[in-house]
Amino acid sequence: MAELTEQDEQTPGRFGASATVEVEAHQVGRVHTEYAPDHDGDPDPGEIVWTWVPYEERDGRGKDRPVLVVAREPGGTLLAVMLSSKGHDRDADWVPIGAGPWDRSGRDSWVALDRVMRVHDRGMRREACALDRARFDLVVHALRRRYRWS
Repeated sequence: MAELTEQDEQTPGRFGASATVEVEAHQVGRVHTEYAPDHDGDPDPGEIVWTWVPYEERDGRGKDRPVLVVAREPGGTLLAVMLSSKGHDRDADWVPIGAGPWDRSGRDSWVALDRVMRVHDRGMRREACALDRARFDLVVHALRRRYRWS
């Protein structure tokens, strides 16, 4: 196994056991979503955190981006959905959540419903903020309908 470089170590979630990976949302088993933000430096459901997110092509490329944590799995990992500031109005795979402190430019954001990520505590770069309960519930309701989560 190749050694990690200093740059790799500065990109949590990209490599190794704490890598952020896309999962098949219908196949992760029972998922219990919850709103439990705790501004303690660790990712918690209801928080937006920054982590490495692989591109859809799954070719090893990706980028550091914000994700909304929606559930904690029994093994301690978390399920999250990515945010984008690119407009996705009238797209059923995206939920608009407006602007917030996770985007320094104050742009509106959308949450992708069609890509679910598994995030590790050590796989995030930083905690951005807690999303308010109303916007969190909007996203979670859409995920529950789509994947039959509880």
